[in-house]
Amino acid sequence: MSRVALCRADDIGEGKGRGFRLGADTGQIAAFIIRWRGAFYAYVNSCPHIGTPLDRLPDRFFDRSGELLLCGTHGALFRPDDGMCVRGPCSGKPLDRLPVSVEDGAVVVEFA
Repeated sequence: MSRVALCRADDIGEGKGRGFRLGADTGQIAAFIIRWRGAFYAYVNSCPHIGTPLDRLPDRFFDRSGELLLCGTHGALFRPDDGMCVRGPCSGKPLDRLPVSVEDGAVVVEFA
């Protein structure tokens, strides 16, 4: 398991997200971190429906209500706290979650 500090916690505002590339060379994965209701959550940036990234526009992960994550390709909606799809073509399937913590003010993610 690898661990990497991706940014300062203050860099991600409440109800906002930020995308990242994790790993090296051919082992890279797209991921994103969101801050929702004061907590940080990290997911692989791949919709369970067909694998497209959620953010059609860079770092835009929430729907207009700011309460759900939105797949910009097919409109699937996910709960921010557990990544479960609650509406759309992948209903009942979750996003792949990554362990995330805040250490010395930095957001740290673990990945394989």
